[in-house]
Amino acid sequence: MSEQHHLKDELKSIWHLGWPIMIGQLASTGTAFVDAVMAGHVSAGDLAAVSIGASVWVMLLVTLVGLTLAASPLIAHAVGAQNRAIIPGITQQALYQGMAWGLIAFAAARLALPVFDLLGLTPDVAHKAREFLKAISWALPAFALFRVLYGYSASLNATKPMMVIALIGLAINVLANWVLIYGHFGFPALGAIGCGWASAFGIWLTLIMMLAWLKISPVYRDTYPLRHWQRVDWHQQWRLLKLGLPMGAMFFVEVSAFSGISLLIAKLGTVPVAAHQIALNMASMLFMIPSGLGTAMTVRVGQALGANQPAYARFIGWTGLRVGLVVAATTALFMMLGNHWIATWYTRDSAVLAMAGSLLMLAGIFQLADATQVVAAGVLRGYKVTRTPMLIHLAAFWVIGIPGGYVLAFHLGYGAAGFWFALVLALSFAASALVWLFHRHSKPRADASAR
Repeated sequence: MSEQHHLKDELKSIWHLGWPIMIGQLASTGTAFVDAVMAGHVSAGDLAAVSIGASVWVMLLVTLVGLTLAASPLIAHAVGAQNRAIIPGITQQALYQGMAWGLIAFAAARLALPVFDLLGLTPDVAHKAREFLKAISWALPAFALFRVLYGYSASLNATKPMMVIALIGLAINVLANWVLIYGHFGFPALGAIGCGWASAFGIWLTLIMMLAWLKISPVYRDTYPLRHWQRVDWHQQWRLLKLGLPMGAMFFVEVSAFSGISLLIAKLGTVPVAAHQIALNMASMLFMIPSGLGTAMTVRVGQALGANQPAYARFIGWTGLRVGLVVAATTALFMMLGNHWIATWYTRDSAVLAMAGSLLMLAGIFQLADATQVVAAGVLRGYKVTRTPMLIHLAAFWVIGIPGGYVLAFHLGYGAAGFWFALVLALSFAASALVWLFHRHSKPRADASAR
């Protein structure tokens, strides 16, 4: 192996690119963590309302992440090929598309409001969940635009600004939650509903901070996308759609499975809902670490392929997968050894604490497969391979995960734990299939370049 391929050098490159993304995404997910913790200390009903309202919100949010990822591999390839002149145009077209997706997501959130009356919830929990979603849905267009700019900045290797902006946004969300949930400075105590308004405010502020940073930082000067606006380029729009639609569908398949499970668990009562939310919230927050690594892999692999270095791209991919497994093992141990302690962060309800402790054990095991699949998917995005990963996720979650979980939970008596057993199986299948897909796509290119 050449010095260029040396593991130590690549680990250093991945670290410099990836750690700000990981912390930034942890901070972004920290908003949901803060919402759950602060609402949970109002009442179990408020925690359940945030859980159920967020099941729809997060489904739309994560789908937007996938739909707006299309620009990232295109920009990364342009950076690797030293063709930076085309980057502003790609970003502008992605912003047009991002705004359209954000408005569609907003409309979908409003259309989903009546669903809470069909779940057999108590009237109070249904009302709070509905009002939570109504408030937080105002942030969807801002989030879509921010994610496009997020991918643009990451593909230019400028990840630290996003980390700082996300941390500031998290701090503001904590303060806004404190004011609106508990009622300070003359505001009424809104409980779970206050989480929705606070999060919407924080996301819009995050977008404004990102726009300001792009304007003043010299890093973006030669590729600044917010001037000399082009008209909608339908050829470029179709190119983005061909990449983005499968990614959006893949993300939707995964998150809709989790949201669907949350809605099904609602039939088991308030305690299982709250306990499931604790396990899911912690798993989702820690998932942001390998997810950030997956984003870094898209950039690193895309830049290597843009520079016509397929063997190096394959080496980067395998290195990222190994790092992902180490990260997952660490977070899994944390969740499994600290399960009861973690549960106390969210609630003081003894019944919720007992059930959440058990679910957090399963969520720890779940980390190993989940981290592997998200890093592998990030590597494949760098290769512009998005359609087959979508089909793999469809099979994993809607053929194995939800049906298997339903049988275990409602027919074999495992309750909420049954869904987590099924999710471990589903993600193990997805991880194995995506790693095999990466091997199949990368080996012929690497072998051809070696000849």
